Amino acid sequence: MSEKIAEATDKDFQEKTEKGTVLVDFWATWCGPCRMQGEILQGMVGKLPDNVRIVKVNVDEAGETAARFGVRSIPTLLVMKDGEKVQEFVGVQDEASLIKALS
Repeated sequence: MSEKIAEATDKDFQEKTEKGTVLVDFWATWCGPCRMQGEILQGMVGKLPDNVRIVKVNVDEAGETAARFGVRSIPTLLVMKDGEKVQEFVGVQDEASLIKALS
């Protein structure tokens, strides 16, 4: 993974999302659309503004965090600014839509 993409658990989610702009990707290893979304996120890394990070949350390992945000379908992506959710996407999203939401 790149320095722009980090994994988060129930224990460190708040710490990893409380400052700046973060795109949170709720996913699971068994989810085909999640793998597609992961490839799109990898391709975005060099195009993101310097202050934006991506945090991946495996719903099978971080169920508390997924439940806290009401994640019922994956992939679900959240745009968070300084720890607050400002936008939510459900299903695979294209690079252009995500970059626009993060700008």
